[in-house]
Amino acid sequence: MTFELQFADSASNARTGLIKTDHGQIETPIFMPVGTAGAVKGVHFAELIEQVKAQIILGNTYHLYLRPGIETLKKAGGLHNFNGWQRPILTDSGGFQVFSLTGIRKLSEEGCEFRSHIDGSKHFFTPENVMDTQRIIGADIMMAFDECPPGKSDYEYAKKSLALTQRWLDRCLKRFRETEPLYGHKQSLFPIVQGCTYKDLRVEAAKFVADKEADGNAIGGLAVGEPTEVMYEMIEVVNDILPKDKPRYLMGVGTPQNLLEAIARGVDMFDCVMPTRNGRNAMLFNSEGTMNMRNKKWENDFSPLDPEGCTIDRITTKAYLHHLFKAGELLAMQIASIHNLAFYLRLVKEARSHIAQGDFTVWKSQAVEKLGRRI
Repeated sequence: MTFELQFADSASNARTGLIKTDHGQIETPIFMPVGTAGAVKGVHFAELIEQVKAQIILGNTYHLYLRPGIETLKKAGGLHNFNGWQRPILTDSGGFQVFSLTGIRKLSEEGCEFRSHIDGSKHFFTPENVMDTQRIIGADIMMAFDECPPGKSDYEYAKKSLALTQRWLDRCLKRFRETEPLYGHKQSLFPIVQGCTYKDLRVEAAKFVADKEADGNAIGGLAVGEPTEVMYEMIEVVNDILPKDKPRYLMGVGTPQNLLEAIARGVDMFDCVMPTRNGRNAMLFNSEGTMNMRNKKWENDFSPLDPEGCTIDRITTKAYLHHLFKAGELLAMQIASIHNLAFYLRLVKEARSHIAQGDFTVWKSQAVEKLGRRI
C-alpha cells in the first residue's frame, strides 16, 4: 500500500491524498461504509458502487470469524471472492467487539477468552491468531489487536490497558512479518493509538505507534461517550505526532459534523454505522441538517429527497419515503440507508474539492453550522 499526499489546506491540517492498494485506489479524506459480516446492511454492492460511490468497505474479524467462519472464507479464497466485492476492504481486528462483551469475556496477557454472542461457545483471541484470521479474510488493510478500554476508565486502568495494547502490537507486528498474504495481493497492518482521554497516555501511544513505521495508523477509543471537544483535543494531540506521510484512520466516527472537524485536524479515513443505523430508524442526513421521515410534515411533500443527490434521492419523494416507513416496508430502510451513505460519500468528496481549492476552512464552518439543524 502506498499513500501520496496531494493538497493541504493552509488554514488547518486538512489534506487530500491517494491510497493505492492491489484492489484499487482510495481518495482521501474518505468515509468507509461498515460491512460488519461482509455486507453493508440493506445495501447491495451494485448500489454501493453506482449510488453511494463507495471506494472501500469494512469487515469485522470477530463477526466473520464466528460466521461464516475462517474455514469457509479460506475455501472461498478470502472475503473478496466470498462476497464479490472487488474493491479495497479494511478489517477491524475485533478488539472493540470482544471487549464490549462485558461479563462473557476474560482478559489476560496472552489474549482474550470470550463467548460467542450467537451460541455461547467459547473462543480465544490472541494477537497472533487475529493476524492469522485477517490473513485468511484477506483484507487489504488489517488492524492490530488492541484492548479498547471503556471511555470513562480511570487513569490507572487506562495506563495498564495501553501497556497491554503496546505489548500486543509488538506481537501483532512480529506475526504479520512472519507470515505472507494468502491470495496474491498485498496486505497492510495499521497499529491503533489508545489512551482514553488522558493527554500523556495519548502522546505516549502516538509516539510508540509512530516508531513502528507502519503503512498507516489508526486512532481508537474515541466517540465512546466523552465530550465532543475532548475527542477533538485528543485527535489534535495524536495527529501532532503521527507521521504526516501516512494515512490516519479515526475509528468509529461519526456524525457529518465530526467528520468535517476531524478532517480539519488531519484525519484521512473514517467509518461509522451511523448512516445505516440512523437510516433504518428514519433519520436522514443532508447538507441542511437532519430529517425524521416519520414526521407528519412529510406526508404531502412531493419534492425529491435531494435534487442534487444520487439517482435514488432524485426519484424518491419525501412523501413516498414517509409512507414506506409508516407502512413498515423494508424498502424504506433500504432507501434511507443508501441516501445516508451517498450523502456521507458526497460530503467527503466535497471536502476534498474545497481542500484542493484552498477554501476548506471557510466552507467547513458554514457546513457544520447547517449540518446540526433539525429540519
